Amino acid sequence: MTVVAVVRRTLLVLGLPVVLFALWWFATADSTDFYFPPLATILESFGKVWTGERLLSDVVPSLLRLTAGYLLAVVVGVGLGLVVGMRRTVRDYLEPVLELFRAIPPPVLVPVIMLFAGIGDTMKVLVIVSGCMWPILLNTVEGVRAVDEVLSDTCRSYGITGTARLRHLVLRGASPQIVTGMRQALSIGIILMVISEMFAASNGLGFTIVQFQRSFAIPEMWSGVLLLGVLGFLLSLLFRFAENRAMAWYHGLRRAQRNP
Repeated sequence: MTVVAVVRRTLLVLGLPVVLFALWWFATADSTDFYFPPLATILESFGKVWTGERLLSDVVPSLLRLTAGYLLAVVVGVGLGLVVGMRRTVRDYLEPVLELFRAIPPPVLVPVIMLFAGIGDTMKVLVIVSGCMWPILLNTVEGVRAVDEVLSDTCRSYGITGTARLRHLVLRGASPQIVTGMRQALSIGIILMVISEMFAASNGLGFTIVQFQRSFAIPEMWSGVLLLGVLGFLLSLLFRFAENRAMAWYHGLRRAQRNP
């Protein structure tokens, strides 16, 4: 990739956030509203609140819960999606049940999960799993069902079965849609991380933002919201980087098809 291409991609990624921050800065520069303080005040609070002890006591635990819940959702979603996608009988039995549970908003399950998982980290991780699992599961099922029949018949003709077929045909063929589900699940996971920490928690970003709101520390509350946006942006960039590395073969194939 040339230097010009790198600069262009960087501008595309950072351009809109910079413009939005600039608009926010000038729109609130002279604000005297208690609930909508100037961005300069929020940034000042950001430096005081999130660069000290709270970084370890609130931000790190939240990220650990998000990581644990997200990775568990990937394992469960991909594993169950492969079984459902590859076995029509299993799909016929489970599809109505999956559609039923998929329609239930994950935040509604927080009180239910608290009944059997308590109010500790296990509850918060399970809440994240309960929401992140569905886009991964459903995209995996559709990806497995869409595997090229010609390639499937070729594997059968050459006697490629079992683990080799699963690894080289099914997983590789379904991987674009699996990655799409994982990308959708990441944003859901961030939302559920915050929601789960608003219930019977003693630390975490969601807990701290609510405490700031209840004590009318409005600039500090907005700084927490701003931090969530920054974390979401950085995690999205990290996911995109990992996706480009893992799916380089797929993106190369797409480019070759567009430019024969």
